[in-house]
Amino acid sequence: MEKPKLLLATHNPAKVRELSSLLSAEEWELVTLEQQDLRLEVPEVGQTLEENAAAKARAYAQASGLVALADDSGLEVEALGGRPGPLSARYAGEGARDQEKINLLLSQLSGVPWERRRARFRCVIAVASPSGRLELCHGECQGVISFEPRGEGGFGYDPVFFLPELGRTMDELSLEEKNQVSHRGKAVRRALEVLRHFP
Repeated sequence: MEKPKLLLATHNPAKVRELSSLLSAEEWELVTLEQQDLRLEVPEVGQTLEENAAAKARAYAQASGLVALADDSGLEVEALGGRPGPLSARYAGEGARDQEKINLLLSQLSGVPWERRRARFRCVIAVASPSGRLELCHGECQGVISFEPRGEGGFGYDPVFFLPELGRTMDELSLEEKNQVSHRGKAVRRALEVLRHFP
């Protein structure tokens, strides 16, 4: 029997890789925007992660005629009053590389002691159907912003997001380890429950 298609609504190859590994055992055929030849760009202009994730999932579900899964994630740093939050991807300006975002973050935390560098990653996953049904799933991961980047192979702020209970940054974990503890892993596991009864 043919599996229903689930559209991974992101242009980020690293995110596609993570989502694919988290969703691989499910009863859906995963397809990407590139495979569907969808060139639609959905601006992230919402004030919250929820607004951005919902806007992307709805737009791509409408454009493709498929159930779409989109996420918006953000890093919230206690000493910065919760910034960068929903602006995490554009914190150092539109099109800035991960290293530029990390450099800006570390410069803003210059002189801030270890015990005040607490942070959390938050992820909101939106699942939308072409008919307009929408479900939101949340996940978060607590950590500390390290004084310098460690690891390679991750993306975003992973190299400076230190997990005290593991003694490593998010970037130093294997994909399997990361999926167990990450904000996205937790949100996807909740999304899997939603997808079992969707649309």
